[in-house]
Amino acid sequence: MNIEKIEFGGYRIGIPVPFPMKYVYCYLFKQNDGYVMIDVGLNYRAAREAWQEVFAHLGITPRDIHTIYLTHFHPDHSGLSGWMQEQAGAELYMNEIDARMIDRVWGEGSKQVVLMKEMVLQHGVPEDLADGISEHMEKLSQNVLPLPVAKPISDTIEFGGKQWSVIHTPGHSEGHVCFFQEEEGILIGGDHILEKITPNISVWPDASQHPLHEYIDSLRKISKYPIKKIYSAHHSPVLNVNERIDELIQHHDERLAYIESLADDKTTYEIAKILFSHRELNPHQWRFAIAETIAHLNYLEREGRITKQDQNPIVYVNSRRS
Repeated sequence: MNIEKIEFGGYRIGIPVPFPMKYVYCYLFKQNDGYVMIDVGLNYRAAREAWQEVFAHLGITPRDIHTIYLTHFHPDHSGLSGWMQEQAGAELYMNEIDARMIDRVWGEGSKQVVLMKEMVLQHGVPEDLADGISEHMEKLSQNVLPLPVAKPISDTIEFGGKQWSVIHTPGHSEGHVCFFQEEEGILIGGDHILEKITPNISVWPDASQHPLHEYIDSLRKISKYPIKKIYSAHHSPVLNVNERIDELIQHHDERLAYIESLADDKTTYEIAKILFSHRELNPHQWRFAIAETIAHLNYLEREGRITKQDQNPIVYVNSRRS
């Protein structure tokens, strides 16, 4: 069992996920006559069993959870939330943008699998890989059901006996939020700032096409808060907050410059193959790789550094050479 006591009588709980990062860190805090939960995990057996162990360890049941807050809609954070909400009878709150995304991506009649396949094909992905991406998305949809019933989150919430500001930090997802406790300088950061890896910044077919601009703006926004510690959803807490923000911005600056140099009559897929040549990617990882490369290319195009040529497939040219 992966559980650690933290400030305000809270618990940091590692819930397993079947992905390379191994765990998503969720949080429990006492509030009034029960508990507040922040993020829940993916709906699969190991995660459900992990929560059952946690409840037994703490001497509580799901019915002691009266409120659930989600930092964002991605399935490793929200996938188990509908199940948990049913078990607990809890109210669930999240940013309205991401509440719509849960339904749009995973809800009944969703067209996201078709739209994602169309998008990656437009960007030069071979048909067989596009089929693999679609198949994985369809399988993953089973790990997010039932969907939660979400209410809009307010600007200020309370748990652990403290008031927390809800900060909208779009980028990793369009409706991503963090929770800031000003007196102690504690941020519960979701996937906004991670200690060891750079959060994936990806384009979805019918969502914001400029998530990287939004992400960098959100990093600068967060840097203005007096944060001493970030409890992130993956890996260890972040202590050197502004230094880590500078590292993330520098990483994207360097990545953008490299992609700009590669944009020489190439498709997104051709560029992504170079960017990720050091790794063997499965279809799930290829979806992230393509969508993240598109996000960087969209940034460069918006800045006038490259030109998109709308042919089939789309190709990009460095503006200085075109």
